[in-house]
Amino acid sequence: LVSLFMSDLMVGLVVMPPAMLNQLYGRWVLRGDFCSLWASFDVMCCSASILNLCVISLDRYLLITSPLRYKLRMTSCRALALIVATWTLAALASFLPI
Repeated sequence: LVSLFMSDLMVGLVVMPPAMLNQLYGRWVLRGDFCSLWASFDVMCCSASILNLCVISLDRYLLITSPLRYKLRMTSCRALALIVATWTLAALASFLPI
């Protein structure tokens, strides 16, 4: 849940202000090289938010389907690995193409 909070907070603090300026002025008013960086952060934060929701759904599914084996399967190391994989996949999907 903290990872989902961080991705949504980054959308609100990093992605939305330049998007608001873009909507208000009807064009990109910031430096040109900042546009690619902003687009990468936009894709990364939104992708991380979606992937975090998928990981939370998977976690809840595992807890409901096998509650007795859940503690053995979902250790803190595996949870951390899922969070790192989520952010790594989101970063790779956003910064490599742009």
